[in-house]
Amino acid sequence: MERYYGFDLGDAESAIARLAKKDSSQPQMIPVKDAQSFITAYARTVGGELLIGESACYNTNTVTRSIRFKSRFLTDPESEKDVKSFAAGVLGELYQSGELVKGEDCCFYIGCPAGWGKADRERYRRIFEDTGYPPARIISESRAALISACQSRHLQVGYDILSKPVLVVDIGSSTTDFAYIMGGREVSLQTAGEVALGGGILDELLLERAVRQSSQEKQIRRIFEASPAWKSYCDFAARRLKEKYFSDEEYWQTNECCKTVRILYDEPVSLTLRMDPETADALLLKGVRSLGGKSFREVFCQSLRGVRSHIQGELPELLFLTGGVSKLRDIRDWCADVFPEAVVVTSAEPEFSVARGLAWSGRIDAELREFRREVADLTESSIVEKIVGSHIQDLYRRTVDAVVEPLLREVALPVVDRWRSGEIKKLSDINPVMRSEVEAWLRSDRAQELLARPIAEWLKPVAYDVEEHTMPICVSHNVPYKSMSLTSYLSLSDIDIQIDAGRVFAVEEITWLINAIISILVGLVCGGSGIALISGGISGIVVGTTVSLLLLLLGKNRMQKALMGTNLPQPLRKLVPISRLEDRVEKLSAQVKASFYENLEKEKNEEITARLVREISDQIDRFLTKMAEIVEIPLG
Repeated sequence: MERYYGFDLGDAESAIARLAKKDSSQPQMIPVKDAQSFITAYARTVGGELLIGESACYNTNTVTRSIRFKSRFLTDPESEKDVKSFAAGVLGELYQSGELVKGEDCCFYIGCPAGWGKADRERYRRIFEDTGYPPARIISESRAALISACQSRHLQVGYDILSKPVLVVDIGSSTTDFAYIMGGREVSLQTAGEVALGGGILDELLLERAVRQSSQEKQIRRIFEASPAWKSYCDFAARRLKEKYFSDEEYWQTNECCKTVRILYDEPVSLTLRMDPETADALLLKGVRSLGGKSFREVFCQSLRGVRSHIQGELPELLFLTGGVSKLRDIRDWCADVFPEAVVVTSAEPEFSVARGLAWSGRIDAELREFRREVADLTESSIVEKIVGSHIQDLYRRTVDAVVEPLLREVALPVVDRWRSGEIKKLSDINPVMRSEVEAWLRSDRAQELLARPIAEWLKPVAYDVEEHTMPICVSHNVPYKSMSLTSYLSLSDIDIQIDAGRVFAVEEITWLINAIISILVGLVCGGSGIALISGGISGIVVGTTVSLLLLLLGKNRMQKALMGTNLPQPLRKLVPISRLEDRVEKLSAQVKASFYENLEKEKNEEITARLVREISDQIDRFLTKMAEIVEIPLG
């Protein structure tokens, strides 16, 4: 795509922003009917002309007219026709003005409230598709607002905010939309979605106050009853004046903030709208019938507290306000009261935050698609496998160092003790028992616990090598480097690479270990290995003599074979000094490790090594893919 359009179709006002593929500046606001923010209204004249924006509000030569239809989209099937008519009028204006060229490589990102479900979003998207728009995608206005915040240099929202909780409060004209975003992803809230409170209520109150104070009240009310279009136009003027006042309340404390609207109906009538501190207090703090007798402040704060009570995870560290009403200083103060732990921010032009964020979304999503494709190419290649393979011998050594001594103490010695007690009848029976116990232990939580730290340490150099390939991908697509940093996840203990110790200590190593232990036992029975079996007394002398005679008669190998199949008397077994064996575990461990090192390096089965490398590589590949999928709002 060469250009990305963001269409913020609001219930009262709409705006469109455009961003070129390689443009490094902020998205450009596109005027429609000479207005960067235009009234969401359409009308059809007697001659069939489709009007949109301000002209649709007060043109008297119309047969149909509609305003504030987006807020009815989920409840009124007729609103689909209204959305389609308005969207068609906007599209026609864009083509007529040359802001959009037929056949150009572009797409539209169109916002919707966070509370809309998948089916509603698809139904909304089809309206624009059927109307003839270029490829369109519907995304949350809250996500767009956060993207806009991230891209706004003056906000100085750092990369780290993407890994922290954010609450976006979008105060529209008819609803207030709350969205809790964690790690760049929206998290559903029971109270998220639309709350029936918007800046339009303040506009209505301001307009009603002005009408009551006018010397031409009766004429104005008669016109409003006969012409909803003129009432809507005056409501729009009240909104503009309200936003003007709240954007710089300090200045207007000592200066007059007013606007006179000339209503051209049967005869010209003037209506003066005025904002001052007294009026501001009346708009925000006095109870109104449409809010059940509660004030704007009461309903807004009640909604904020409801959102806070339903947040399951961490409380937000950033609260981002968008929408024209967010310029109101009191709104920011109310947010700070309910969420004192959060930094409350808003942009310089909050009325354009969503449109700009939507345009950014288009380019960011395109970059992310390319980014994910390159990550997929990396994971599908043999690069990670080669990196793991170059470090696999180090993994073997670390694994051996971590588990051999605990394996001897927790598995081998207890099995030997079972033979000493007579539970295991013959030395040859130790083999299957030991094999089963060792294999079970190597796959136990205990073994994984022992391997956690060695694996993490081993992964660090592997991660550094992998990042030599992921970092250029991040840089080329404006994705924060740490989003694909394995070492960052290691430091946070969020990466969990599982290695089956049974894959390291495969059949050859287990067999060797069991044979080594049995050989030691035979040596002890024969009085070898530097441990004197004959500890004194008649029984010891008899045993020593018997063993010596067997050695002379059968030879060492045949004697050991005979001992393996013999059910030795328990008193004889008890003479094997298990305590001495325990005392020598450290020395025995060193001998076993040395033998393991030699066996692993010289005789390790290539197929086993290849399988282990492949399994670990697959886990790293899956983790890289997962990290790529969760990157939604990178900062350009």
